[in-house]
Amino acid sequence: MSAAVPTAHRPGGDDGHAFVPPVVAAPLPGPRRPRRGRGWAAAVTSTALWLYAAVAVLPLLVMVTNSLRANRELATEPLGLPLQPDFTSYQRAWIEASFSTYFLNSIIVTVSSVVIATVVSLLAAYALARARGRLMSVIETVFVSGLMMPVFLMIVPIFYLLDSFGLISSRLGLVMVYAAVSIPFSVFVLTTFFRQLPGELEEAARLDGAGPIRMFWSVMAPLVRPAVATVVVFRFVPIWNDFFYPLILIRNRANYTLPVGLTTFFGEYQTDWSTLFAGLVIATLPLILLFLVATKQIIAGLTSGMGK
Repeated sequence: MSAAVPTAHRPGGDDGHAFVPPVVAAPLPGPRRPRRGRGWAAAVTSTALWLYAAVAVLPLLVMVTNSLRANRELATEPLGLPLQPDFTSYQRAWIEASFSTYFLNSIIVTVSSVVIATVVSLLAAYALARARGRLMSVIETVFVSGLMMPVFLMIVPIFYLLDSFGLISSRLGLVMVYAAVSIPFSVFVLTTFFRQLPGELEEAARLDGAGPIRMFWSVMAPLVRPAVATVVVFRFVPIWNDFFYPLILIRNRANYTLPVGLTTFFGEYQTDWSTLFAGLVIATLPLILLFLVATKQIIAGLTSGMGK
């Protein structure tokens, strides 16, 4: 009887094929749980922003409500509501206190200054963004250096310059000063936006037969609309609220702007609280309307390029 000969074991099935181990799929990761620290931080940030908004809006509400109340009501209850709104204070401020003149002067000076500065800055910024060379770098440095020059140091040469041209106490002289002061900031902002635009847009416009002027106003300028809105708002507000230049350069009361007119207004109507509040509402209303209209464009201009 012969002994059984052991055979080598081959991995695999009975049919002789190699054994392939089954592949087990890794478990899918579950949804991440939000960290408690981030939730608390978001809640604290949101609460702080709402508190800041309430603190910022409360004085405006008090100003508007008190402008619609009579002086006797303000004396007895300073923070009450206008149960019977009275608009005679607006009539006194607009007609008797010459707010119509101050308001018109401010509109003419501010709008003219912003328009001139924006148009000049658009043209200069486009040329600086597309041109190359040392000369353009020097010119851009000259524009930007205007941001570092203190306003109060320029008043003496500005006064003598306007006096030599006979523009003291004129709205035209004030417009020229504001436009010149606004150009450095506007050029700085618009140049940055123009450099973000690809050059292929201009090449496509040239292939379509557009000339330089049409290519700029029809193709390139509309693309920097958020930057233009940012420049307009950031220059409109300081010019509208400026007190220094009109006080020095304007001598005629008929050409006073609202900030200077408010000083004489407070002296004449210091006991007429309702009229004082009405005058403040008139002076603040254009700024509120401007921010409400241009908020979307301002946010788009400030956040442009953050996601790149």
